[in-house]
Amino acid sequence: MSTPFDLLLIDDHPLLRRGLAELFEAGGEFRVVGSVSSGSEGIALARELSPALVILDLHMPGLDGLATLEWFKRDLPDVSVVVLTASAAREDVLAALRAGADGYLLKDSEPEALLAAVSACVHGQARLDPALSVLLASSLRERETTLDRERVELTERERQTLALIAEGFSNKLIARQLGISDGTVKVYVKHLLSKLNLRSRLELAAWAHRSGLPENHGVCR
Repeated sequence: MSTPFDLLLIDDHPLLRRGLAELFEAGGEFRVVGSVSSGSEGIALARELSPALVILDLHMPGLDGLATLEWFKRDLPDVSVVVLTASAAREDVLAALRAGADGYLLKDSEPEALLAAVSACVHGQARLDPALSVLLASSLRERETTLDRERVELTERERQTLALIAEGFSNKLIARQLGISDGTVKVYVKHLLSKLNLRSRLELAAWAHRSGLPENHGVCR
């Protein structure tokens, strides 16, 4: 059996943290190495432990989840951060995605679905709670009124990378599929985000699906 991924829980509700710890430990894929009630505590522990994954509440006293997420993406960018919250508010979802969240899940998720989504995130895929997909699509439509993305010039490799992101491939799997390095994939992802004026892999995937990739973009496999 492979070594479990180290997981850090940051949520101001002790009972929820205990339940999540039991859920993730029971699955065998994760090892909970820390459980704290605030963003500042989470940052301090993450500096010490460098976990593979952080489960982060959005609304907490003191340093809130969004500010904590921004710190992780700036100072520990290799750590996957999944927002787990009760909020389905449009402004919260979009703010978290633009700050680089690797996943945005709701606390009323079924345990099995939550485990599957978090597992996907730690393997480099992005996950959005299904209940929020319409909200994200609506946001993209509004932003498309100010930017004609159909005229954006993408290279062949960028189109291939975008299509694979839309299929849920991680950077490692994209690299393997295209016969390139993980670092090169990261460069393509960065270029895609810049060219399409997007902030996250989730938005890239949603844009690709709305645009009809891979069929409409001639992706070679």
